[in-house]
Amino acid sequence: MLRTISSAQTFLMKFMFPVLWMGGFALGTATLFRAGDRLGERPPQGDLKWAFLAVLLAGSLVIYWWCVRLMRVAMTDRELRISNYRREIVVPLSDVDQVTENRWVNSHPVTVQFVRRTDFGHRIVFMPKVRPFALFSSHPIVAELRAAIETAKRGPSVR
Repeated sequence: MLRTISSAQTFLMKFMFPVLWMGGFALGTATLFRAGDRLGERPPQGDLKWAFLAVLLAGSLVIYWWCVRLMRVAMTDRELRISNYRREIVVPLSDVDQVTENRWVNSHPVTVQFVRRTDFGHRIVFMPKVRPFALFSSHPIVAELRAAIETAKRGPSVR
């Protein structure tokens, strides 16, 4: 049975948040650079516009790292279905090398590393379903994925 293990908020975090944050910050930065062009306006003090530009660039890198790379992931007992919302690939669980998570980040991003390169690279990152008030504890999907991978690598059980 196919079951989605990534958060329903993945689309918002991957597409909407970056556009809103970077667009808003870029607009504010452009406004600072253009301030003083019109008669009667004073330009911003000191290096404020350069500070905003630096924050825009650094923030955009952070947002790419934490948000834009996110994938939508669904799982069966034998495979992962991974989507970037344009294309979907299927990876057997036996081709997964390692599953890790970052418990220190509120969204608990989970990294899945593969034995061989896929169309999305050697690893993907997804945001598991949100668990309120579970700040620094391991997300249960990590243990579940590890167990499913171990079972897939052992092969079908013989009775």
